[in-house]
Amino acid sequence: MIMKRNYLNIQQVAQRLGISKQTLLRYEKKGVFPIPKRNLVNKWREYTDNDIAKLGKIIGRI
Repeated sequence: MIMKRNYLNIQQVAQRLGISKQTLLRYEKKGVFPIPKRNLVNKWREYTDNDIAKLGKIIGRI
């Protein structure tokens, strides 16, 4: 049985972290946040709950 992982998009992650999408992108560009995994088909950023927890720790929100 193959388990499908649930990924969140950048807007959903920004909402959970309480920051704007633009802030999340800025942090990524400046190297504050690690580069996220990208979807192989459409190249969109994909985040897991584990990724959100790590990002939250970086900015002191979790």
